[in-house]
Amino acid sequence: MKLLKSLTLIGLLLLTVNITAQNKKDRKIINDAKKAKKELLKADSGLERFFENSAGYVLFPNVGKGGFIIGGASGNGVVYEGGQQVGMAGLKKLNVGLQAGGQAIIEVIFFETSVDLERFKEGKFAFAAEASAVALKSGIAANAKYKEGVAVFALPKAGLMADASVGGQKFSYKPF
Repeated sequence: MKLLKSLTLIGLLLLTVNITAQNKKDRKIINDAKKAKKELLKADSGLERFFENSAGYVLFPNVGKGGFIIGGASGNGVVYEGGQQVGMAGLKKLNVGLQAGGQAIIEVIFFETSVDLERFKEGKFAFAAEASAVALKSGIAANAKYKEGVAVFALPKAGLMADASVGGQKFSYKPF
């Protein structure tokens, strides 16, 4: 009986540590991601099928991008698998080319299969140089399809920038 109580106590402690392991910054990003998901669905309800049917997705609620000839972008997000939060992600991008301005966007990357999601989690995921996100407008997600196991959507929040590329983005993943 003592062993059972001890194992139960250890299990509860591990669960508590896991739940509180998220720092204040992570909790803010998680809350922002929940709001961003609502904004994405409000902008285009056709995304619902991606949220429901993908193996997983990573949602970056606040990606800042800007540049003039040389540009960059960065953001932090939440990784979901089977609808459940499984970790945090980071996004970094540096590029050179025809671009000007600054912009804040919501970016979501859907993974078609668990293999595609695992590649992301293992750090083996990168966009080709010419890859771009679908700029979200009402109704556009209805005809969108996965390309090489991923579908990427971006919703501008503020600013104006003449660049929709996601190529060259590098990602990091930290499980909970």
